[in-house]
This record gives sequence, structure tokens and C-alpha cells, in this order.
Amino acid sequence: MSLDSPTFGCTDSPVRRERGQKAVFCGLTSIVWLHRKMQDAFFLVVGSRTCAHLLQAAAGVMIFAEPRFGTAVLEEQDLAGLADAHKELDREVAKLLERRPDIRQLFLVGSCPSEVLKLDLDRAAERLSGLHAPHVRVHSYTGSGLDTTFTQGEDTCLAAMVPTLDATDAAELVVVGALPDVVEDQCLSLLTQLGVGPVRMLPARRSDIEPAVGPNTRFILAQPFLGETSGALERRGAKRISAPFPFGEEGTTLWLRAVADAYGVSAEKFEAVTAAPRARAKKAIAAHLETLSGKSLFMFPDSQLEIPLARFLARECGMKTTEIATPFLHKAIMAPDLALLPSNTALTEGQDLEAQLDRHEAINPDLTVCGLGLANPLEAKGHATKWAIELVFTPVHFYEQAGDLAGLFSRPLRRRALLNGGAA
Repeated sequence: MSLDSPTFGCTDSPVRRERGQKAVFCGLTSIVWLHRKMQDAFFLVVGSRTCAHLLQAAAGVMIFAEPRFGTAVLEEQDLAGLADAHKELDREVAKLLERRPDIRQLFLVGSCPSEVLKLDLDRAAERLSGLHAPHVRVHSYTGSGLDTTFTQGEDTCLAAMVPTLDATDAAELVVVGALPDVVEDQCLSLLTQLGVGPVRMLPARRSDIEPAVGPNTRFILAQPFLGETSGALERRGAKRISAPFPFGEEGTTLWLRAVADAYGVSAEKFEAVTAAPRARAKKAIAAHLETLSGKSLFMFPDSQLEIPLARFLARECGMKTTEIATPFLHKAIMAPDLALLPSNTALTEGQDLEAQLDRHEAINPDLTVCGLGLANPLEAKGHATKWAIELVFTPVHFYEQAGDLAGLFSRPLRRRALLNGGAA
């Protein structure tokens, strides 16, 4: 072993906590991937025209498509208290369900305006569920930028669903977190080959195949930003399987091994199932090592994917982690990934934007992962950047996506090298 090989383990490392100015999208943005995942659901944002414009711009909906989201716009009379917002909402919901009889789940999504007006969407959802049951189940959650970052929108959405899931005594595994269909299929295939099952997904593609929950339910998180959902499942009696998150070959292997150990899968069977995809993942990652290895990495807080991605980039791609910041650090959920991070990594929870920009300038990293609002100014100053939001919209989990994940980080470095007149 080389004397300058990094040591690993940030479990007990100090965490800088900042509560200053931040720069992130609001939780409404999560609707863009949730409405595609949940095929019989509709997301009705109770908000302003600004909310509607945000979703339309973020989703890039095709002109001939009828999306499964919309906005119940709070007009001036609503904002001034001159109209009964609940009656207006009931009328809009009735019109929507009459026009869209395919809807089986309706989500009332709180926004900054509805939060400021103190609209009780929980009570509205309960009332509307009674009116439209059993055909439609109505949930409510907040996607307000006052309370949530953009990935937390998924967390609050799934957490709102948990109390309404059926009860069961069956021994089932629930994989928690919205995954692209192609990635979900790969996940289910690997678990089936290991002999683990039955396996349910939360969220499910349709409401009629939603998981049930009880004292014999085990669950494992596929996304690292689901702390509220995890707590809601545990309150229903389900038991969480702790594991690093399935990014890259190592992360995927450790995630699958945690499930295999919980279900008593033999080492021989595990090796037989995972050997070939592990080899493919390692080969795909190797194509990017020349670009990534030895380069320094700085992550601004944005998606809550930062810690497991930093682990992947440090251990599998040879990058040097400088400061890794995340909007919220849930140590119980992140413990397996923290234990694998280089011990000299500086960890930050939250953000004081100006102070962090100063630290970034002093470090001058080779690659910066940040939100869209910071990327262009940093690029103009000569920094290579990666948009954090792209890591949420792109299939990046499990073995077959490991090379694509590495490529998301190597491309900005190659582009910067070309711009600077060097070799790509």
C-alpha cells in the first residue's frame, strides 16, 4: 500500500453547519419526475402563476401531451381573503376529475403562496378523499420553497402516502425512491435473481400495485434524501436495511449485499448473480479514470446526493474530495457512505452562499458540482462545473449505469480542457 493512499471514514468527522443564504430549486420541481413515474396520479399545485411557469419550464412538456400536473392558481381575490379558497379548490378538483376519469391518486401540493395563506391542505385532502372515494385517493404535501429543497419534494410526497398504505403481516421488501423505469427493472431483476421477494416499489407505477406495510416489512432506500419517508415507514413497524447507496460498482454491490444478508442469500449465489454486471460496471468506469483520477472535487449543497456521489468519485474514480456540502445531513441514513468517504473530506450541512464561494475560490478545485444558478458564473471564472440537477434526472443507479454516471463528471473536465486548448 502506498504511503500516500487516502484513509477512509468520516463517521465522526466534524460537520460545518451553515444557515445563511442558499441557492436551490424548491420542492415543486420533484413533480417533474414523480408525475412521469406514477402513471395514474395527478399533482395539483395550489399556488401562483409563478408556480405554473416554473413547472412548465422545468418539465418541457410536449405541446401535444396532456401532463399529469397542473396549478390551481391563487388569484388576487384569494390572496386578499375575498374568496373562500377551500370552496374554490373543491370546484377545481371536481372539474379536473370529471375531465380526467383516469386519475386514481390526486396530490394537493402546497406552495409558498398557500403556505403563507395558511391553507389547510391536509384537511382539504381528507375532505376530498371522502367526496371522491373509492375512485380517487387524495393526498397532500408541501413542495414550498420556504420549507423544501427540490429533492425533498419527493420525500414529503412519499411520506404523505405512507399512512394510507394498506396494512399487512406479509414479509415483503419495499424499495423506496422514484427510479426511472429502466433502472427499476434492473433493480427488480437483480433482486429476483438473488431469490429475494416479493419486492414492492414505493412509489409504484400504478396505485393498484402499491406496497402494503406492517411489522414484517423490510425496506431499503434507493435515494438518500428520503429521511421523512424512512421515519414514516418505521412508525408503521417496517424495518430499514442500512446500506451505502447504489451508485457505481462498489455502492451497488454493497447495497445488494445488505439485502442479500438480510434474506440469508449465500455468498456463492451472490457472486454468481453479481459477477458479470460488476465486471461490466468496472470496465465502463475504467474508461473515465484517466480524466477523473487525481482531480479535486468541490460540491455545493443542492440535491442531497452529494455524500454518496462523493464516495463513488473518491473510491471508484480516484478523485480528491475537498469540501462536500449537502442541504441536510441525516447521519443515520448516510452512515454507511460516510464510513467510506476519505477522512480528510470537509463536510458542510446547509449553506452560507457567500462564505462557501470564498472557500471555493481559495480551493480552486478541478471540478465543481453545483446548481444551475451558480454554474454559469463559475464557468465564466474558468471553473469546470457539473449541474447537480442533471444527476437527479439522469439514470445513474446500479451496475449498468455506472459508466454513464462517471461520464457525467468526466465530460465537464474534457470540455474545459478543450476550451483551454489542451488534450480532451
